[in-house]
Amino acid sequence: MTGPSSTPRGEHTPRPGVTWERTIAHTELVVDDPDDTTVPGLNQPEPPRLNRETRRALQRAARRTPNPGHS
Repeated sequence: MTGPSSTPRGEHTPRPGVTWERTIAHTELVVDDPDDTTVPGLNQPEPPRLNRETRRALQRAARRTPNPGHS
């Protein structure tokens, strides 16, 4: 095994797309207006997540139901 070289390596061609300038632009701002009634349920909290047993039971039931269009 040879030791590290003190000579710098030559410059290589970068991968395509790496040299592109990336700009992240925030384009949307969601404001929760308590007086807004145009969207029903907008200001309601999300329902709690189903527990593991219920989620698995729903998955089992979905597997048992025949899927139309598939043989």
